[in-house]
Amino acid sequence: MDERIVSTYDRWLRLAEVADSRALEGLKAEPGELADAFARDLSFGTGGLRGLMGLGPNRLNVYTVGRATQGLANWLLADCSAVGTSVAIAYDSRNHSAEFARRAASVLAGNGIHALVFPHLEPTPVLSYAVRRLGCAAGIVLTASHNPKEYNGYKVYGPDGCQATTEACRSIQGAILKVDPFDDVRALPFETALDAGAVSWIDDELLDGYVNATVSFRARQDLSNLSVVYTPLNGTGAEPVARVLREAGVTDFAVVPEQAEANGDFPTCPKPNPEERAALELAVALGERRGADLVLATDPDADRVGVAVLHEGSYELLTGNEVGLLLLDWLARRSRRSGSVAMTTIVSAPMADDLARAHGIELRRTLTGFKFIGEQIGLLEGEGREDDFLMGFEESYGYLAGTHVRDKDAMISCLLICELAAEAKERGSDLYVDMRRLYDDYGHWGNEQVSIRYAGADGPERMAALMAGLRTQPPASLAGLGVERMIDYLAGAEMPVVNPRPDEGVQTLPASNVLEFRLTGGSRVLVRPSGTEPKVKGYVFAKASTQDAAERLQTRLVSDLRTLLNGNE
Repeated sequence: MDERIVSTYDRWLRLAEVADSRALEGLKAEPGELADAFARDLSFGTGGLRGLMGLGPNRLNVYTVGRATQGLANWLLADCSAVGTSVAIAYDSRNHSAEFARRAASVLAGNGIHALVFPHLEPTPVLSYAVRRLGCAAGIVLTASHNPKEYNGYKVYGPDGCQATTEACRSIQGAILKVDPFDDVRALPFETALDAGAVSWIDDELLDGYVNATVSFRARQDLSNLSVVYTPLNGTGAEPVARVLREAGVTDFAVVPEQAEANGDFPTCPKPNPEERAALELAVALGERRGADLVLATDPDADRVGVAVLHEGSYELLTGNEVGLLLLDWLARRSRRSGSVAMTTIVSAPMADDLARAHGIELRRTLTGFKFIGEQIGLLEGEGREDDFLMGFEESYGYLAGTHVRDKDAMISCLLICELAAEAKERGSDLYVDMRRLYDDYGHWGNEQVSIRYAGADGPERMAALMAGLRTQPPASLAGLGVERMIDYLAGAEMPVVNPRPDEGVQTLPASNVLEFRLTGGSRVLVRPSGTEPKVKGYVFAKASTQDAAERLQTRLVSDLRTLLNGNE
């Protein structure tokens, strides 16, 4: 085994707490696991920290959480304006999330930074609201979103309630790298810090304010005739989603009992991801028994929502792009405000451009990640145009309206989706039919996301090699359609695939490791490495003359894309 790995392991064995040292001894029987856990430090990327829980520098544990928080504290204290300030902390239902939250609070307190901690689990968007409402310098949320139970994560928010910017993440990572997890972390015992006032609990009144702000955004649509089934997937959404919908007027409301309680083992749903059909199985089954009009599912930290609608006796699942387009259309019709601005990302539905144009709305596209949408809201606010923000969405089932939160928000999304569904029901329609009408009006598209995991210690290197190979040798065709042009968002250039010579000034977004392939007939395929997981993600947008043809083309494009990504591994 590599000498550096052995040296790092031996140091952890000497310096870790006694109980952890025993667990570390047990790793000797699993050399592959030991090598992966100690091969590198867990990187603080664009989404913060995310990884498997366990012992070692490449795992989420109290030592890596302590190190990250010390780095964050050093970064905050290097700015004189942050001295004597506060940081809000929230956590989800995952195993060890509460423990990690207390560890983060202890380290902040040890550095003279007031830690404001939620006394019980709360959704990520409530943390965003808290940072803004309480005037914090930063926020921390312990969550791994939709990942399986073995994972956890550590996300940082700025004073505006947005996820930390790319530049801030780089600076925080630099500060973390200077911290030794055993020698340099300053912490107070949690109870001591609590008694001294260095750590304080966040009052429940803050959640009341969040719910009131969310419900105030409703359009006064009558929701009493809408039947809704909901699942929080054993996460944080149960109480806030129920409160928002009931206060908005939903009376026929049922929660999947097996998934109602917070449980970090996710016993009924190994992948608590509302993008996946399997995650909605129990909710759809309950919907069938109740004849519900609408089925909603939120991920464990309740910032994203999946939707199934009753259509001609069975449930149809809507994609994140479809829900985003329906919300964009409905909010545009409802607002009729001149100067309205909607936002989405470069990997989200191309149809949004035509839809926004038809409503006379400016559509801004950002890089992947809702923090970039949050930044755009901040720019509007700086121009005195905060009220011009209409909505934002991304293909990965995240949506936002209103400006009290600066991240995707499943609570306000559930409210707006219910209003959409209730309005459709009054017209004798449903959201599946309404989406087909949008396709008829603005063009037929099939869309799907592909993820290829690159496991193991060499995963990042193989992902980098894949992207480099696609840049130098892009595919000539996909699903029988010629690849006419490639947009390289890292180089900031668009070029023909044949005889590639970049055109200058094609796009003005910051550099990002994304490739977009424009195909004959208007279809598009985008590829990028994930910023939080060892995955390469592909996005397929298949355009055709009918919806059936678009979905058939989508299937072929997905097949070819999987072959391309696996073949270039």
